Amino acid sequence: MPRHQPIAIIGAGLGGLTLARVLHTAGIPAAVYDRDASPLARPQGCVIDLHEDTGQAALRAAGLHTAFRALARTGTGSVRILDRNAAVCREEEPAPDTVRADIARGRLRDLLLGSLPRDTVRWGAGVTAARALGDGRHEVRLGDGSAFTTDLLVGADGARSRIRPLISPERPRYTGMTLLEADLSDADTRHPRCAALVGDGIFYALGEGRGLLAHRRPDGSIHVYAALTVPENWAAGPGTGPAAVAPAAALEHFDGWDPGLRALIGAADGPLTPRPLYALSVGHRWARSPGVTLLGDAAHLMPPFTGEGANLAMLDGAELGTALAARPGDTEGALAAYERALFPRGARYAAEAGAVLDLCFRPDAPHGLLAQLPG
Repeated sequence: MPRHQPIAIIGAGLGGLTLARVLHTAGIPAAVYDRDASPLARPQGCVIDLHEDTGQAALRAAGLHTAFRALARTGTGSVRILDRNAAVCREEEPAPDTVRADIARGRLRDLLLGSLPRDTVRWGAGVTAARALGDGRHEVRLGDGSAFTTDLLVGADGARSRIRPLISPERPRYTGMTLLEADLSDADTRHPRCAALVGDGIFYALGEGRGLLAHRRPDGSIHVYAALTVPENWAAGPGTGPAAVAPAAALEHFDGWDPGLRALIGAADGPLTPRPLYALSVGHRWARSPGVTLLGDAAHLMPPFTGEGANLAMLDGAELGTALAARPGDTEGALAAYERALFPRGARYAAEAGAVLDLCFRPDAPHGLLAQLPG
Protein backbone atom coordinates (compact mmCIF):
# COMPACT_ATOMS: atom_id res chain seq x y z
CA MET A 1 0.00 0.00 0.00
CA PRO A 2 1.41 3.47 -0.85
CA ARG A 3 2.82 5.43 2.07
CA HIS A 4 0.91 8.54 3.17
CA GLN A 5 2.26 12.09 3.44
CA PRO A 6 -0.13 14.72 4.86
CA ILE A 7 1.46 17.61 2.90
CA ALA A 8 3.53 16.98 -0.23
CA ILE A 9 5.34 19.78 -2.05
CA ILE A 10 6.54 18.89 -5.55
CA GLY A 11 9.69 20.83 -6.42
CA ALA A 12 12.61 21.96 -4.26
CA GLY A 13 12.96 25.34 -5.92
CA LEU A 14 12.86 28.59 -4.00
CA GLY A 15 9.06 28.68 -3.79
CA GLY A 16 8.64 25.11 -2.59
CA LEU A 17 11.40 25.47 -0.01
CA THR A 18 9.95 28.75 1.28
CA LEU A 19 6.60 27.02 1.78
CA ALA A 20 8.27 24.15 3.61
CA ARG A 21 10.17 26.57 5.83
CA VAL A 22 7.10 28.62 6.79
CA LEU A 23 5.22 25.42 7.61
CA HIS A 24 8.20 24.16 9.64
CA THR A 25 8.28 27.33 11.74
CA ALA A 26 4.58 26.73 12.49
CA GLY A 27 5.26 23.15 13.54
CA ILE A 28 3.60 21.67 10.45
CA PRO A 29 5.62 18.89 8.79
CA ALA A 30 5.78 18.63 5.01
CA ALA A 31 7.77 16.57 2.54
CA VAL A 32 9.39 18.06 -0.57
CA TYR A 33 9.95 15.84 -3.59
CA ASP A 34 12.46 16.82 -6.28
CA ARG A 35 13.65 15.03 -9.41
CA ASP A 36 17.29 16.10 -8.99
CA ALA A 37 19.56 13.46 -7.48
CA SER A 38 20.98 15.96 -4.98
CA PRO A 39 21.17 19.71 -4.30
CA LEU A 40 24.35 19.79 -6.40
CA ALA A 41 22.92 18.01 -9.43
CA ARG A 42 22.52 21.21 -11.49
CA PRO A 43 23.99 24.73 -11.48
CA GLN A 44 21.63 27.05 -9.65
CA GLY A 45 21.76 29.92 -12.11
CA CYS A 46 22.45 33.58 -11.74
CA VAL A 47 22.22 36.28 -9.11
CA ILE A 48 18.71 37.12 -7.90
CA ASP A 49 17.67 40.61 -6.89
CA LEU A 50 15.22 40.06 -4.04
CA HIS A 51 12.63 42.82 -3.91
CA GLU A 52 11.47 44.31 -0.65
CA ASP A 53 7.75 43.64 -1.11
CA THR A 54 8.00 40.11 -2.55
CA GLY A 55 11.14 38.00 -2.05
CA GLN A 56 12.31 39.82 1.08
CA ALA A 57 8.79 39.80 2.52
CA ALA A 58 8.78 36.03 2.03
CA LEU A 59 12.06 35.67 3.92
CA ARG A 60 10.67 37.73 6.78
CA ALA A 61 7.69 35.38 6.99
CA ALA A 62 10.14 32.47 6.99
CA GLY A 63 12.25 33.98 9.78
CA LEU A 64 15.31 34.17 7.52
CA HIS A 65 15.61 37.81 6.59
CA THR A 66 18.45 38.60 8.98
CA ALA A 67 20.44 35.60 7.76
CA PHE A 68 19.75 36.64 4.16
CA ARG A 69 21.03 40.19 4.71
CA ALA A 70 24.27 38.77 6.07
CA LEU A 71 24.81 36.87 2.81
CA ALA A 72 23.51 39.36 0.26
CA ARG A 73 25.23 42.14 -1.62
CA THR A 74 23.59 45.53 -1.18
CA GLY A 75 23.74 48.77 -3.08
CA THR A 76 23.86 47.04 -6.48
CA GLY A 77 20.58 48.28 -7.89
CA SER A 78 22.04 50.55 -10.60
CA VAL A 79 20.68 50.22 -14.13
CA ARG A 80 22.48 50.98 -17.40
CA ILE A 81 20.60 50.96 -20.74
CA LEU A 82 22.42 51.18 -24.07
CA ASP A 83 21.47 51.02 -27.72
CA ARG A 84 23.09 48.76 -30.34
CA ASN A 85 25.86 51.31 -30.87
CA ALA A 86 26.83 51.16 -27.17
CA ALA A 87 25.54 54.68 -26.59
CA VAL A 88 24.40 54.99 -22.98
CA CYS A 89 20.77 56.08 -23.13
CA ARG A 90 20.10 55.96 -19.41
CA GLU A 91 22.07 55.27 -16.28
CA GLU A 92 20.64 55.53 -12.82
CA GLU A 93 21.41 54.60 -9.27
CA PRO A 94 18.74 53.19 -6.93
CA ALA A 95 16.63 55.70 -5.04
CA PRO A 96 17.89 56.40 -1.50
CA ASP A 97 14.82 54.76 0.05
CA THR A 98 15.03 51.61 -2.10
CA VAL A 99 15.77 48.48 -0.11
CA ARG A 100 17.16 45.89 -2.53
CA ALA A 101 19.78 43.22 -2.26
CA ASP A 102 21.03 40.50 -4.54
CA ILE A 103 22.29 37.04 -3.79
CA ALA A 104 23.54 34.08 -5.78
CA ARG A 105 20.64 31.73 -6.36
CA GLY A 106 22.64 28.78 -5.00
CA ARG A 107 23.42 30.60 -1.74
CA LEU A 108 19.77 31.49 -1.29
CA ARG A 109 18.70 27.91 -1.92
CA ASP A 110 21.32 26.68 0.56
CA LEU A 111 19.97 29.11 3.16
CA LEU A 112 16.48 27.69 2.75
CA LEU A 113 17.66 24.07 2.72
CA GLY A 114 19.76 24.61 5.82
CA SER A 115 16.73 25.94 7.69
CA LEU A 116 14.79 22.69 7.24
CA PRO A 117 15.13 19.27 8.90
CA ARG A 118 17.54 17.17 6.86
CA ASP A 119 14.94 14.64 5.79
CA THR A 120 12.48 17.25 4.46
CA VAL A 121 13.61 17.01 0.82
CA ARG A 122 13.43 13.65 -0.95
CA TRP A 123 16.01 13.89 -3.74
CA GLY A 124 15.85 11.75 -6.85
CA ALA A 125 12.06 11.69 -6.56
CA GLY A 126 10.77 12.89 -9.91
CA VAL A 127 7.00 12.76 -10.35
CA THR A 128 5.71 10.74 -13.30
CA ALA A 129 1.97 10.90 -12.62
CA ALA A 130 -0.60 12.21 -10.17
CA ARG A 131 -4.31 11.50 -9.82
CA ALA A 132 -7.19 12.51 -7.58
CA LEU A 133 -8.58 9.86 -5.23
CA GLY A 134 -11.56 11.86 -4.00
CA ASP A 135 -12.20 13.84 -0.80
CA GLY A 136 -9.16 16.03 -1.53
CA ARG A 137 -6.68 13.16 -1.45
CA HIS A 138 -4.23 12.44 -4.28
CA GLU A 139 -1.88 9.68 -5.32
CA VAL A 140 1.53 10.59 -6.73
CA ARG A 141 3.78 8.17 -8.60
CA LEU A 142 7.55 8.61 -8.76
CA GLY A 143 10.16 7.64 -11.31
CA ASP A 144 11.45 4.76 -9.20
CA GLY A 145 8.05 3.07 -9.39
CA SER A 146 7.01 3.95 -5.84
CA ALA A 147 3.93 5.96 -4.92
CA PHE A 148 2.48 7.91 -2.02
CA THR A 149 -0.84 9.48 -1.11
CA THR A 150 -1.32 12.94 0.32
CA ASP A 151 -4.02 15.15 1.84
CA LEU A 152 -2.52 18.31 0.32
CA LEU A 153 -0.57 18.35 -2.94
CA VAL A 154 1.29 21.52 -3.91
CA GLY A 155 2.73 21.92 -7.40
CA ALA A 156 5.89 24.00 -7.04
CA ASP A 157 7.44 22.21 -10.00
CA GLY A 158 7.87 25.01 -12.50
CA ALA A 159 6.94 25.63 -16.11
CA ARG A 160 6.38 21.98 -17.04
CA SER A 161 4.48 21.16 -13.88
CA ARG A 162 3.25 17.60 -13.50
CA ILE A 163 0.65 18.81 -11.01
CA ARG A 164 -0.93 21.62 -13.07
CA PRO A 165 -2.95 19.22 -15.32
CA LEU A 166 -4.91 18.08 -12.25
CA ILE A 167 -6.60 21.47 -12.07
CA SER A 168 -5.91 23.35 -15.31
CA PRO A 169 -5.72 22.43 -19.02
CA GLU A 170 -3.40 25.37 -19.72
CA ARG A 171 0.00 24.74 -21.28
CA PRO A 172 2.86 27.23 -21.53
CA ARG A 173 3.19 28.95 -24.92
CA TYR A 174 6.46 29.96 -26.54
CA THR A 175 6.91 33.73 -26.38
CA GLY A 176 8.91 33.93 -29.61
CA MET A 177 12.15 34.70 -27.79
CA THR A 178 15.07 32.53 -26.68
CA LEU A 179 17.80 33.58 -24.27
CA LEU A 180 21.35 32.33 -24.75
CA GLU A 181 23.15 32.14 -21.42
CA ALA A 182 26.92 32.66 -21.07
CA ASP A 183 29.60 33.65 -18.58
CA LEU A 184 32.80 35.68 -18.75
CA SER A 185 34.93 34.57 -15.80
CA ASP A 186 37.45 36.80 -14.00
CA ALA A 187 36.09 39.71 -16.01
CA ASP A 188 38.21 42.54 -14.56
CA THR A 189 41.43 40.75 -15.47
CA ARG A 190 40.53 38.76 -18.58
CA HIS A 191 37.85 41.05 -20.09
CA PRO A 192 38.39 44.56 -18.69
CA ARG A 193 36.57 46.32 -21.56
CA CYS A 194 33.52 44.13 -21.10
CA ALA A 195 33.66 44.70 -17.35
CA ALA A 196 33.76 48.46 -17.79
CA LEU A 197 30.89 48.33 -20.27
CA VAL A 198 28.61 46.30 -18.00
CA GLY A 199 29.46 48.07 -14.73
CA ASP A 200 28.37 46.81 -11.32
CA GLY A 201 24.59 46.73 -11.68
CA ILE A 202 22.06 45.63 -14.27
CA PHE A 203 22.99 46.13 -17.92
CA TYR A 204 20.76 46.20 -21.01
CA ALA A 205 21.74 46.76 -24.64
CA LEU A 206 18.57 46.63 -26.71
CA GLY A 207 17.63 46.57 -30.36
CA GLU A 208 14.78 45.41 -32.53
CA GLY A 209 14.00 41.77 -31.73
CA ARG A 210 17.28 41.17 -29.91
CA GLY A 211 19.39 42.38 -27.06
CA LEU A 212 22.07 41.73 -24.48
CA LEU A 213 21.41 41.59 -20.75
CA ALA A 214 24.15 41.21 -18.18
CA HIS A 215 25.09 41.59 -14.55
CA ARG A 216 28.14 41.10 -12.37
CA ARG A 217 28.29 38.05 -10.11
CA PRO A 218 29.84 38.17 -6.63
CA ASP A 219 32.77 36.04 -7.87
CA GLY A 220 33.78 38.73 -10.38
CA SER A 221 32.38 37.00 -13.45
CA ILE A 222 29.84 38.55 -15.81
CA HIS A 223 26.66 36.63 -16.51
CA VAL A 224 25.26 37.41 -19.96
CA TYR A 225 22.01 36.65 -21.75
CA ALA A 226 21.71 37.20 -25.49
CA ALA A 227 18.02 37.59 -26.34
CA LEU A 228 16.97 36.49 -29.82
CA THR A 229 13.65 36.42 -31.65
CA VAL A 230 13.90 32.99 -33.23
CA PRO A 231 11.62 29.98 -33.88
CA GLU A 232 10.93 27.74 -30.91
CA ASN A 233 13.10 24.91 -32.29
CA TRP A 234 15.94 27.18 -33.44
CA ALA A 235 18.40 25.60 -30.99
CA ALA A 236 16.92 22.12 -31.08
CA GLY A 237 19.44 19.35 -30.50
CA PRO A 238 19.41 15.69 -31.49
CA GLY A 239 17.59 14.74 -28.29
CA THR A 240 14.48 16.18 -26.70
CA GLY A 241 15.89 19.53 -25.63
CA PRO A 242 17.84 22.48 -27.03
CA ALA A 243 21.55 22.13 -27.76
CA ALA A 244 24.39 24.47 -26.84
CA VAL A 245 24.97 27.30 -29.33
CA ALA A 246 28.41 28.38 -30.51
CA PRO A 247 29.21 32.07 -29.96
CA ALA A 248 29.71 32.50 -33.72
CA ALA A 249 26.14 31.37 -34.40
CA ALA A 250 24.80 33.85 -31.86
CA LEU A 251 26.92 36.68 -33.25
CA GLU A 252 25.25 36.29 -36.64
CA HIS A 253 22.20 37.90 -35.04
CA PHE A 254 24.20 40.93 -33.93
CA ASP A 255 25.68 42.09 -37.24
CA GLY A 256 26.27 45.83 -37.15
CA TRP A 257 26.29 46.05 -33.37
CA ASP A 258 29.13 47.76 -31.53
CA PRO A 259 32.24 45.52 -31.26
CA GLY A 260 32.33 45.95 -27.50
CA LEU A 261 28.80 44.64 -27.20
CA ARG A 262 29.55 41.74 -29.53
CA ALA A 263 32.51 40.83 -27.31
CA LEU A 264 30.07 39.98 -24.51
CA ILE A 265 29.15 36.97 -26.64
CA GLY A 266 32.38 36.34 -28.50
CA ALA A 267 34.45 36.25 -25.30
CA ALA A 268 32.15 33.76 -23.55
CA ASP A 269 33.86 30.95 -21.66
CA GLY A 270 32.23 28.33 -23.88
CA PRO A 271 29.11 27.53 -25.90
CA LEU A 272 25.96 29.41 -24.96
CA THR A 273 23.09 27.60 -23.25
CA PRO A 274 19.70 28.24 -24.90
CA ARG A 275 16.69 29.04 -22.71
CA PRO A 276 13.50 29.30 -24.80
CA LEU A 277 11.05 31.55 -22.98
CA TYR A 278 7.54 30.31 -22.28
CA ALA A 279 4.56 31.88 -20.54
CA LEU A 280 1.12 30.99 -19.28
CA SER A 281 -1.75 33.23 -20.28
CA VAL A 282 -2.12 36.45 -18.31
CA GLY A 283 -4.72 35.87 -15.63
CA HIS A 284 -4.30 32.08 -15.57
CA ARG A 285 -6.49 30.63 -12.85
CA TRP A 286 -8.38 27.47 -11.99
CA ALA A 287 -11.50 26.47 -10.11
CA ARG A 288 -10.94 25.54 -6.46
CA SER A 289 -10.11 21.85 -6.45
CA PRO A 290 -9.95 20.07 -3.08
CA GLY A 291 -6.52 19.18 -1.77
CA VAL A 292 -4.32 20.67 -4.52
CA THR A 293 -2.89 24.03 -5.56
CA LEU A 294 0.07 25.60 -7.41
CA LEU A 295 2.69 28.22 -6.77
CA GLY A 296 5.44 30.03 -8.69
CA ASP A 297 5.98 29.24 -12.37
CA ALA A 298 3.53 26.35 -12.16
CA ALA A 299 0.83 28.95 -11.45
CA HIS A 300 1.89 32.08 -13.35
CA LEU A 301 4.85 31.51 -15.66
CA MET A 302 5.89 34.80 -17.27
CA PRO A 303 8.79 36.38 -19.19
CA PRO A 304 11.74 37.15 -16.89
CA PHE A 305 12.39 40.79 -17.78
CA THR A 306 10.88 42.29 -14.63
CA GLY A 307 12.92 40.03 -12.33
CA GLU A 308 9.84 38.88 -10.43
CA GLY A 309 9.75 35.12 -11.13
CA ALA A 310 11.73 33.88 -8.12
CA ASN A 311 10.43 36.72 -5.97
CA LEU A 312 6.81 35.78 -6.64
CA ALA A 313 7.44 32.06 -6.16
CA MET A 314 8.85 32.77 -2.71
CA LEU A 315 5.98 35.10 -1.83
CA ASP A 316 3.48 32.46 -3.00
CA GLY A 317 5.16 29.88 -0.78
CA ALA A 318 5.21 32.19 2.22
CA GLU A 319 1.58 33.21 1.81
CA LEU A 320 0.38 29.64 1.33
CA GLY A 321 2.29 28.49 4.40
CA THR A 322 0.94 31.39 6.45
CA ALA A 323 -2.63 30.66 5.34
CA LEU A 324 -2.33 26.97 6.27
CA ALA A 325 -0.81 27.79 9.66
CA ALA A 326 -3.59 30.31 10.39
CA ARG A 327 -6.37 27.78 9.67
CA PRO A 328 -5.50 24.49 11.37
CA GLY A 329 -8.01 21.86 10.34
CA ASP A 330 -9.41 24.00 7.51
CA THR A 331 -7.18 23.25 4.55
CA GLU A 332 -9.82 24.20 1.99
CA GLY A 333 -10.42 27.56 3.62
CA ALA A 334 -6.66 28.19 3.61
CA LEU A 335 -6.33 27.26 -0.07
CA ALA A 336 -9.28 29.44 -1.04
CA ALA A 337 -7.82 32.43 0.83
CA TYR A 338 -4.40 31.86 -0.74
CA GLU A 339 -5.78 31.64 -4.27
CA ARG A 340 -7.93 34.76 -3.84
CA ALA A 341 -4.73 36.74 -3.41
CA LEU A 342 -2.63 34.67 -5.81
CA PHE A 343 -4.76 35.11 -8.94
CA PRO A 344 -4.92 38.92 -9.17
CA ARG A 345 -1.29 39.28 -8.10
CA GLY A 346 -0.12 36.80 -10.72
CA ALA A 347 -2.22 38.49 -13.40
CA ARG A 348 -0.84 41.93 -12.54
CA TYR A 349 2.79 40.87 -12.65
CA ALA A 350 2.32 38.71 -15.76
CA ALA A 351 0.75 41.62 -17.65
CA GLU A 352 3.63 43.85 -16.63
CA ALA A 353 6.21 41.25 -17.69
CA GLY A 354 4.59 40.84 -21.10
CA ALA A 355 4.47 44.59 -21.62
CA VAL A 356 8.13 44.98 -20.71
CA LEU A 357 9.08 42.19 -23.11
CA ASP A 358 7.33 44.04 -25.94
CA LEU A 359 8.84 47.39 -24.99
CA CYS A 360 12.40 46.07 -24.75
CA PHE A 361 12.52 44.70 -28.29
CA ARG A 362 10.32 47.03 -30.34
CA PRO A 363 11.67 48.45 -33.62
CA ASP A 364 12.58 51.66 -31.77
CA ALA A 365 14.39 49.85 -28.93
CA PRO A 366 15.48 50.96 -26.43
CA HIS A 367 13.49 54.18 -26.76
CA GLY A 368 10.07 52.62 -26.25
CA LEU A 369 11.23 51.30 -22.89
CA LEU A 370 12.93 54.55 -21.96
CA ALA A 371 9.74 56.51 -22.61
CA GLN A 372 7.89 54.40 -20.03
CA LEU A 373 10.45 54.79 -17.26
CA PRO A 374 9.82 57.43 -14.59
CA GLY A 375 11.86 60.60 -14.61
